[in-house]
Amino acid sequence: MKKIAAYAKLLRLPGIGGLGTTTLIGALTVGVYDVFDLFIVFLVGSFSAVYGFLLNDYADVELDNLVDDLKKKPLVSGDISKRSALLIGIFLILITFFLISILYYEKPIDTNKLIAISCIILAGILGSIYDLYGKRIIGSDFLVSISMSLVFLFGALSFGQPTIITWIIIFILTFNQTLHMNAVEGGIKDADHDYKMGVTNIALSSGVKVDKTTLFIPNSFKTFGFGIRLFSVVLLFLPFVFFGYSYYLWQIILLAVLTFILIVLSVKFLTMKIFDRSKIRKSIGIQSFLRYSLVPIMLIPIIGTIPSVIIIIFPIVWYIIFTPLLGEEMFKPRM
Repeated sequence: MKKIAAYAKLLRLPGIGGLGTTTLIGALTVGVYDVFDLFIVFLVGSFSAVYGFLLNDYADVELDNLVDDLKKKPLVSGDISKRSALLIGIFLILITFFLISILYYEKPIDTNKLIAISCIILAGILGSIYDLYGKRIIGSDFLVSISMSLVFLFGALSFGQPTIITWIIIFILTFNQTLHMNAVEGGIKDADHDYKMGVTNIALSSGVKVDKTTLFIPNSFKTFGFGIRLFSVVLLFLPFVFFGYSYYLWQIILLAVLTFILIVLSVKFLTMKIFDRSKIRKSIGIQSFLRYSLVPIMLIPIIGTIPSVIIIIFPIVWYIIFTPLLGEEMFKPRM
């Protein structure tokens, strides 16, 4: 049973409900509602994301071993060998392309599908470079951000011609959100030990540091992090202000309230003075769920209320069900 739990943690089982929504939203933005097709692109998105997390765990075993809180991770604790993880990673690549072949079976392979395949391949390459060499490259967070955006684009291009929402709003928004998650949230979260392994990232290069329990975040990095968050907020309302998309008043009010809460949480996060990994993990977890819910709310007039509600609720319910089963704390992902 312990072995099963270890593999479930390695494969990010509690998070799978949300990991596949990227490609799912991409497909929905071009008018796809076929349940089978949506299920397949959901799996492609999930397996692609799991591959990225797994390879990152594989590459960071020595680094994670420096943090007591991370010593329970399957590869660090030795519950799963690095060789087994590598084999699983190869399997994830194979099953992803097998699923893509099922998705395209008996369908004409047009230019959009060829670009979609190129997107998923390039996403895998960029994500792998980030996982294996990102700790030594300043700004490597941009690589994984582009990678995530390309995975989203795969979901749209697999079925049709992307709309302005697809290209300008969601593609850029996905990039923006991922950049904040990795460069800002991840940079602060790992500031207490990254320097010990000679890690070179935006946070450390900007002057973020931890002295015992005191956390120092320079104004330049605060501006960088808050600027990304504010740009995301602008993108959320852009379709209604500049592109004439229809909306519901209650939808805009809900979107405004949630974005305000996210901004407040971001400000609190960027102005922390005490380094408390437990609180940092919880803050990142809550911000992640809020962030995931904003895009479906924005897309309600475009993809429909029911699909949007499902995309919001399903990942949360999935997470609540599986997290306690693995002995993990709610909204405190071990990362």
